[in-house]
Amino acid sequence: MAAPAAAITAPGVLADLLPASTRAVAVARDAVLVLGGAAAIGASAQIAFTIPQISPVPFVLTTFTVLLVGAAYGPLRAGLTLALYLVAGAAGVPWFTEGASGYAIPTLGYIIGFLAAAVAVGFLAKHGGDRTIVKTVGLMVVGNVLMYAFGVPYLAYALDLNATEALSAGMVPFLAGDAVKLVLAALLLPGTWWAVNKFRNSED
Repeated sequence: MAAPAAAITAPGVLADLLPASTRAVAVARDAVLVLGGAAAIGASAQIAFTIPQISPVPFVLTTFTVLLVGAAYGPLRAGLTLALYLVAGAAGVPWFTEGASGYAIPTLGYIIGFLAAAVAVGFLAKHGGDRTIVKTVGLMVVGNVLMYAFGVPYLAYALDLNATEALSAGMVPFLAGDAVKLVLAALLLPGTWWAVNKFRNSED
């Protein structure tokens, strides 16, 4: 017995709502999304400031952008987007924080963590993890934990810090900002799905 059409066409993530009538169009759409997403992450990385007395790691908008891209794109598109951002930046494109590039930077671990977080968040979102406030909170927590899991140890290695120093410099100062971003995402993502479903239902 064939599955209902609605079940077949139901979007897994927000990017799936963008129309693609053929396979070629879908590939072109996804290529544009990947390039645009990497550019958006690069642009958000320029919205940054550093307080040396608190941490050598800049306060940035990038983490929020990465998690939104992950949730909106799904694991494959998000993985390709962050892989492009990482590889191109390491190769010399000046779109890491404050125009930095290359791989000899103490915050490279966070950028690697962006890739892991985007894929994980995309996977969870594809399975409905961004449809309610509670699920979205969990999704964002997972993403942030992965960023720190890569970023803090690499920071400790790069700057020769012990575990306590690395946590104090590379995680603790950012938790309050993470909480604000988490609340914003918990409202934005389920709210967008609510609007999408309301629009789709009004067309039926």
